[in-house]
Amino acid sequence: MPEDFYSSVLQAAESAKVIAPTMRVLVVAGGGYDRDILLARGYHDVTISNVDTRIDTPDAYAPYSWSFQDAEALSFENDTFDAVVVHAGLHHCHSPHRALAEMYRVARRAVVLVEARDSLLVRLAAKLGYTDDYEVEAVVANGYVAGGVANSSVPNYVYRWTERELEKFARALDPTGTPYLRYVYGLRLPFQRLAMHKNPAKRLVARLSSGLVGVVQKIAPRQGNYFGAIIRKERDSSALFPWLVSAEPGPVINREWCEARYSR
Repeated sequence: MPEDFYSSVLQAAESAKVIAPTMRVLVVAGGGYDRDILLARGYHDVTISNVDTRIDTPDAYAPYSWSFQDAEALSFENDTFDAVVVHAGLHHCHSPHRALAEMYRVARRAVVLVEARDSLLVRLAAKLGYTDDYEVEAVVANGYVAGGVANSSVPNYVYRWTERELEKFARALDPTGTPYLRYVYGLRLPFQRLAMHKNPAKRLVARLSSGLVGVVQKIAPRQGNYFGAIIRKERDSSALFPWLVSAEPGPVINREWCEARYSR
Protein backbone atom coordinates (compact mmCIF):
# COMPACT_ATOMS: atom_id res chain seq x y z
CA MET A 1 0.00 0.00 0.00
CA PRO A 2 1.47 3.38 -0.93
CA GLU A 3 2.61 5.45 2.02
CA ASP A 4 0.06 8.16 1.12
CA PHE A 5 -2.95 5.82 1.35
CA TYR A 6 -3.96 7.44 4.64
CA SER A 7 -3.93 10.81 2.89
CA SER A 8 -5.98 9.35 0.03
CA VAL A 9 -8.68 8.23 2.46
CA LEU A 10 -8.83 11.72 3.99
CA GLN A 11 -9.01 13.21 0.50
CA ALA A 12 -11.95 10.94 -0.34
CA ALA A 13 -13.72 12.05 2.84
CA GLU A 14 -13.05 15.70 1.99
CA SER A 15 -14.31 15.24 -1.59
CA ALA A 16 -17.51 13.74 -0.19
CA LYS A 17 -17.81 16.84 2.01
CA VAL A 18 -17.83 14.68 5.11
CA ILE A 19 -14.81 16.32 6.74
CA ALA A 20 -12.68 19.40 6.06
CA PRO A 21 -9.34 20.83 7.28
CA THR A 22 -11.22 23.60 9.10
CA MET A 23 -12.98 21.11 11.40
CA ARG A 24 -12.10 20.14 14.94
CA VAL A 25 -10.61 16.63 14.72
CA LEU A 26 -9.72 13.96 17.27
CA VAL A 27 -7.26 11.20 16.40
CA VAL A 28 -7.41 8.08 18.58
CA ALA A 29 -4.52 5.63 18.95
CA GLY A 30 -2.50 8.26 17.13
CA GLY A 31 1.08 9.39 16.81
CA GLY A 32 3.63 11.21 14.72
CA TYR A 33 2.48 9.71 11.43
CA ASP A 34 -1.02 11.09 11.99
CA ARG A 35 0.45 14.50 12.77
CA ASP A 36 2.51 14.52 9.56
CA ILE A 37 -0.38 13.44 7.33
CA LEU A 38 -2.88 15.88 8.82
CA LEU A 39 -0.39 18.74 8.73
CA ALA A 40 0.31 18.06 5.07
CA ARG A 41 -3.43 18.23 4.37
CA GLY A 42 -3.76 21.57 6.16
CA TYR A 43 -5.67 20.56 9.30
CA HIS A 44 -5.41 23.11 12.13
CA ASP A 45 -7.51 22.10 15.14
CA VAL A 46 -6.41 18.55 15.93
CA THR A 47 -6.06 16.57 19.15
CA ILE A 48 -3.95 13.42 18.94
CA SER A 49 -4.64 10.84 21.66
CA ASN A 50 -3.25 7.49 22.73
CA VAL A 51 -2.35 5.47 25.83
CA ASP A 52 1.43 5.70 25.52
CA THR A 53 2.68 6.38 29.06
CA ARG A 54 6.12 7.19 27.66
CA ILE A 55 4.81 10.56 26.42
CA ASP A 56 5.50 13.10 29.15
CA THR A 57 5.16 16.42 27.33
CA PRO A 58 2.01 18.21 26.15
CA ASP A 59 3.69 19.31 22.92
CA ALA A 60 4.68 15.79 21.85
CA TYR A 61 2.71 16.20 18.61
CA ALA A 62 3.08 19.95 18.17
CA PRO A 63 1.57 22.00 16.66
CA TYR A 64 -1.36 19.76 17.60
CA SER A 65 -2.46 19.08 21.16
CA TRP A 66 -2.09 15.72 22.85
CA SER A 67 -4.40 13.94 25.27
CA PHE A 68 -3.95 10.67 27.16
CA GLN A 69 -7.08 8.76 26.14
CA ASP A 70 -8.17 5.15 26.13
CA ALA A 71 -9.97 4.76 22.81
CA GLU A 72 -12.39 2.35 24.47
CA ALA A 73 -13.41 4.86 27.14
CA LEU A 74 -12.95 8.42 25.85
CA SER A 75 -13.41 11.13 28.48
CA PHE A 76 -15.01 13.60 26.05
CA GLU A 77 -18.70 14.52 25.93
CA ASN A 78 -20.97 13.47 23.06
CA ASP A 79 -20.40 15.35 19.79
CA THR A 80 -17.27 17.12 21.10
CA PHE A 81 -15.39 16.89 17.79
CA ASP A 82 -16.53 17.42 14.21
CA ALA A 83 -14.72 14.26 13.13
CA VAL A 84 -12.81 11.41 14.76
CA VAL A 85 -10.05 9.58 12.90
CA VAL A 86 -8.06 6.41 13.50
CA HIS A 87 -5.26 4.90 11.44
CA ALA A 88 -4.32 1.27 12.17
CA GLY A 89 -5.23 1.65 15.81
CA LEU A 90 -8.50 -0.20 16.42
CA HIS A 91 -6.85 -3.60 16.18
CA HIS A 92 -4.65 -2.65 19.14
CA CYS A 93 -7.74 -2.39 21.36
CA HIS A 94 -9.15 -5.14 23.55
CA SER A 95 -12.51 -4.37 21.92
CA PRO A 96 -12.24 -2.65 18.51
CA HIS A 97 -16.03 -2.36 18.43
CA ARG A 98 -16.15 -0.52 21.74
CA ALA A 99 -13.49 1.90 20.53
CA LEU A 100 -15.37 2.52 17.28
CA ALA A 101 -18.58 3.14 19.24
CA GLU A 102 -16.72 5.67 21.40
CA MET A 103 -15.38 7.39 18.28
CA TYR A 104 -18.90 7.59 16.91
CA ARG A 105 -20.23 8.96 20.19
CA VAL A 106 -17.82 11.90 20.44
CA ALA A 107 -18.01 12.73 16.71
CA ARG A 108 -20.59 15.24 15.54
CA ARG A 109 -20.28 14.74 11.79
CA ALA A 110 -18.14 11.77 10.82
CA VAL A 111 -15.78 8.93 11.67
CA VAL A 112 -12.89 8.05 9.36
CA LEU A 113 -10.87 4.89 9.84
CA VAL A 114 -8.03 3.08 8.09
CA GLU A 115 -7.87 -0.51 9.29
CA ALA A 116 -7.04 -4.06 8.29
CA ARG A 117 -9.58 -5.68 5.96
CA ASP A 118 -10.60 -9.31 5.92
CA SER A 119 -10.41 -10.93 2.48
CA LEU A 120 -9.79 -14.26 0.80
CA LEU A 121 -6.28 -13.17 -0.16
CA VAL A 122 -5.45 -12.21 3.44
CA ARG A 123 -6.72 -15.53 4.81
CA LEU A 124 -4.64 -17.39 2.23
CA ALA A 125 -1.54 -15.36 3.13
CA ALA A 126 -2.08 -16.18 6.81
CA LYS A 127 -2.29 -19.90 6.06
CA LEU A 128 0.92 -19.72 4.04
CA GLY A 129 2.70 -17.86 6.84
CA TYR A 130 3.15 -14.57 4.99
CA THR A 131 1.01 -12.57 7.40
CA ASP A 132 0.19 -13.08 11.04
CA ASP A 133 -2.94 -12.99 13.12
CA TYR A 134 -0.98 -11.59 16.07
CA GLU A 135 1.28 -8.54 15.74
CA VAL A 136 4.45 -9.84 17.35
CA GLU A 137 6.78 -7.77 15.18
CA ALA A 138 5.26 -4.51 16.49
CA VAL A 139 6.29 -5.45 20.03
CA VAL A 140 9.76 -6.46 18.86
CA ALA A 141 10.12 -3.14 17.02
CA ASN A 142 9.17 -1.31 20.25
CA GLY A 143 11.92 -2.93 22.29
CA TYR A 144 9.61 -5.60 23.75
CA VAL A 145 7.89 -3.05 26.01
CA ALA A 146 5.05 -1.63 23.88
CA GLY A 147 3.24 -1.88 20.56
CA GLY A 148 0.82 -4.66 21.51
CA VAL A 149 -2.73 -4.71 22.83
CA ALA A 150 -3.46 -1.41 24.61
CA ASN A 151 0.16 -0.53 23.83
CA SER A 152 1.43 -3.27 26.14
CA SER A 153 4.12 -5.88 25.51
CA VAL A 154 1.45 -8.51 24.73
CA PRO A 155 1.06 -8.82 20.94
CA ASN A 156 -2.44 -7.85 19.81
CA TYR A 157 -4.77 -9.88 17.64
CA VAL A 158 -5.07 -8.21 14.22
CA TYR A 159 -8.81 -7.66 13.99
CA ARG A 160 -9.77 -7.39 10.32
CA TRP A 161 -13.05 -5.80 9.25
CA THR A 162 -15.45 -6.33 6.35
CA GLU A 163 -17.82 -3.89 4.74
CA ARG A 164 -20.86 -5.87 5.90
CA GLU A 165 -19.64 -5.86 9.49
CA LEU A 166 -19.14 -2.10 9.47
CA GLU A 167 -22.56 -1.55 7.91
CA LYS A 168 -24.28 -3.65 10.58
CA PHE A 169 -22.35 -1.87 13.30
CA ALA A 170 -23.25 1.56 11.92
CA ARG A 171 -26.92 0.59 11.72
CA ALA A 172 -26.85 -0.55 15.35
CA LEU A 173 -25.14 2.67 16.49
CA ASP A 174 -27.72 4.84 14.74
CA PRO A 175 -30.99 3.09 13.82
CA THR A 176 -32.67 6.27 12.55
CA GLY A 177 -31.73 6.00 8.88
CA THR A 178 -29.62 4.20 6.29
CA PRO A 179 -25.96 4.81 7.15
CA TYR A 180 -23.66 6.59 4.74
CA LEU A 181 -20.51 4.53 4.25
CA ARG A 182 -17.83 4.92 1.63
CA TYR A 183 -14.73 2.76 1.16
CA VAL A 184 -11.25 3.26 -0.25
CA TYR A 185 -9.18 0.12 -0.84
CA GLY A 186 -5.46 -0.45 -0.37
CA LEU A 187 -2.82 -3.14 -0.04
CA ARG A 188 0.02 -3.17 2.46
CA LEU A 189 2.39 -6.11 2.21
CA PRO A 190 4.13 -7.08 5.48
CA PHE A 191 7.59 -5.97 4.38
CA GLN A 192 8.71 -5.19 7.93
CA ARG A 193 7.74 -8.58 9.33
CA LEU A 194 9.18 -10.52 6.41
CA ALA A 195 12.41 -8.49 6.41
CA MET A 196 12.82 -9.21 10.15
CA HIS A 197 12.33 -12.94 9.66
CA LYS A 198 15.31 -15.27 10.01
CA ASN A 199 13.99 -17.44 7.18
CA PRO A 200 15.93 -16.28 4.06
CA ALA A 201 13.07 -17.29 1.74
CA LYS A 202 10.70 -14.90 3.51
CA ARG A 203 13.26 -12.10 3.42
CA LEU A 204 13.55 -12.70 -0.33
CA VAL A 205 9.78 -12.44 -0.70
CA ALA A 206 9.92 -9.09 1.10
CA ARG A 207 12.41 -7.80 -1.50
CA LEU A 208 10.62 -9.16 -4.54
CA SER A 209 6.97 -8.55 -3.70
CA SER A 210 6.85 -4.76 -3.77
CA GLY A 211 5.81 -4.83 -7.42
CA LEU A 212 2.73 -6.87 -6.53
CA VAL A 213 1.08 -3.95 -4.76
CA GLY A 214 0.12 -2.05 -7.89
CA VAL A 215 -0.88 -5.21 -9.78
CA VAL A 216 -3.27 -6.46 -7.09
CA GLN A 217 -4.80 -3.01 -6.59
CA LYS A 218 -5.57 -2.76 -10.30
CA ILE A 219 -6.84 -6.32 -10.84
CA ALA A 220 -8.67 -7.01 -7.57
CA PRO A 221 -8.73 -3.92 -5.32
CA ARG A 222 -11.21 -5.48 -2.89
CA GLN A 223 -8.72 -8.24 -2.13
CA GLY A 224 -6.41 -5.74 -0.48
CA ASN A 225 -5.65 -6.15 3.20
CA TYR A 226 -6.36 -2.54 4.17
CA PHE A 227 -9.22 -0.19 3.55
CA GLY A 228 -10.43 3.22 4.53
CA ALA A 229 -14.00 3.58 5.74
CA ILE A 230 -15.89 6.85 5.96
CA ILE A 231 -18.98 6.89 8.17
CA ARG A 232 -21.09 10.04 8.03
CA LYS A 233 -23.04 10.59 11.21
CA GLU A 234 -25.00 13.69 10.26
CA ARG A 235 -28.35 13.34 8.54
CA ASP A 236 -31.29 15.67 8.01
CA SER A 237 -34.94 14.90 8.72
CA SER A 238 -35.59 13.84 5.13
CA ALA A 239 -33.15 10.95 5.58
CA LEU A 240 -34.98 9.47 8.57
CA PHE A 241 -36.75 6.15 8.23
CA PRO A 242 -40.49 6.75 7.56
CA TRP A 243 -41.46 5.25 10.93
CA LEU A 244 -39.64 8.14 12.66
CA VAL A 245 -40.23 11.89 12.89
CA SER A 246 -37.92 14.68 13.99
CA ALA A 247 -38.19 15.87 17.58
CA GLU A 248 -36.04 17.24 20.37
CA PRO A 249 -33.60 15.99 21.50
CA GLY A 250 -33.87 13.28 18.83
CA PRO A 251 -36.22 11.35 16.49
CA VAL A 252 -39.28 9.61 17.90
CA ILE A 253 -41.70 7.01 16.54
CA ASN A 254 -44.10 8.22 13.85
CA ARG A 255 -47.47 7.17 15.28
CA GLU A 256 -49.44 8.08 12.14
CA TRP A 257 -47.21 5.95 9.93
CA CYS A 258 -47.43 3.01 12.35
CA GLU A 259 -51.22 3.26 12.84
CA ALA A 260 -51.72 3.23 9.07
CA ARG A 261 -49.88 -0.08 8.80
CA TYR A 262 -50.33 -2.00 12.04
CA SER A 263 -53.21 -2.89 14.30
CA ARG A 264 -52.84 -3.10 18.07
